Amino acid sequence: MKLDYSIKDNRLELVLRGDYREFDDETAKSRFYAELRRPSVKAVEIRDDGLKQWDSSLVVVLYEAAQLAAVRKIDFNIKTLPDNLQRLLHLALAVDRKPSQNLPPRLPWIEALGGWTLDIWHSFVKGLKFMRQTLLSVERLIMNTAVMRKVDFLFALEDCSYKAVGIVSLVSFMVGLILAFVGAIQLKTFGAQIYVASLVGIGMTRIMGAIMVGIIMAGRTGASYAATIGTMQVNEEIDALKTMGIPVSDFLVLPRITALTVTMPLLTLLADFMGIIGGAFVGVVMLNISAPEYYKYTLDALNLTNFWVGIFHGFVFGIVIALCGCYFGVNCGRNADSVGVATTRAVVSAIVWMIVVTGILTLIFEVLGI
Repeated sequence: MKLDYSIKDNRLELVLRGDYREFDDETAKSRFYAELRRPSVKAVEIRDDGLKQWDSSLVVVLYEAAQLAAVRKIDFNIKTLPDNLQRLLHLALAVDRKPSQNLPPRLPWIEALGGWTLDIWHSFVKGLKFMRQTLLSVERLIMNTAVMRKVDFLFALEDCSYKAVGIVSLVSFMVGLILAFVGAIQLKTFGAQIYVASLVGIGMTRIMGAIMVGIIMAGRTGASYAATIGTMQVNEEIDALKTMGIPVSDFLVLPRITALTVTMPLLTLLADFMGIIGGAFVGVVMLNISAPEYYKYTLDALNLTNFWVGIFHGFVFGIVIALCGCYFGVNCGRNADSVGVATTRAVVSAIVWMIVVTGILTLIFEVLGI
């Protein structure tokens, strides 16, 4: 089994005899293709002279030869081959293996800027519409007319309550520990390392505890909301709810927002406590501060204002995370890739909006003297 070819009158002739099954002679293929690339070759003819059994390995050789002939724009004659082999080659050559990409025309910068502005405006309007529907659902919940099942609320509450205690405790403990380390580096130069207790206590209760819980829950629960609702969008379950006249905001969004809003202040309280414990570990074990003294300075630094500010931040962060997760889930596309995109956008948007809200609340509290 070999490639029997010759060149006659600037025509490369390949004669097929016998069986061509599992043809893997790379050397023979390379030589045949090299002959085909010669400038003197002006045409190619493949002749059947007793071809018996063959498989796809022969088709591959002829396909590559046809591609080379097409590149050189020379005649490629296979008329003497069996009909089934000719049809298979024509089918292979008819398919564009590398289809050209029809790129959209490049717009002038003013039109591109206008399109970008319109996209932002449409996204803003869509977000406001979603928030309005959510507020109406909350109103129906207060009036006891919302289409929300108790089991959905309890399931969402379970997912974002005690199941998140472990990771929140661990991360908050480490944040308190790091905060104490960073503060001790500077305070030790003044011999005031005892004030590490005050630094950790105020920092964790006023803002750090809430922010750490918000970031954790955005990556954990906000992503879960977007993925769950997005998968329902792909499976057309949301379309089924709309067909049955069930408000999506009541049935899917409301239980999740309610559950996360309830649990976020409690998780913030836990984060505050674990952060203070982490700071105490550094103060007592590494800075040689006595436990009663550390406890005393921590209590002196804590006050209800900082405590309630942190709890309020946690409450607001719960609303932000739940809204972002549910919004991108409801507006997810119709394929698996869209679920991943919606999940990513939910996490990123939740964290960004938490930072924005933190800046706004900090400014408001500063103006009010809180």
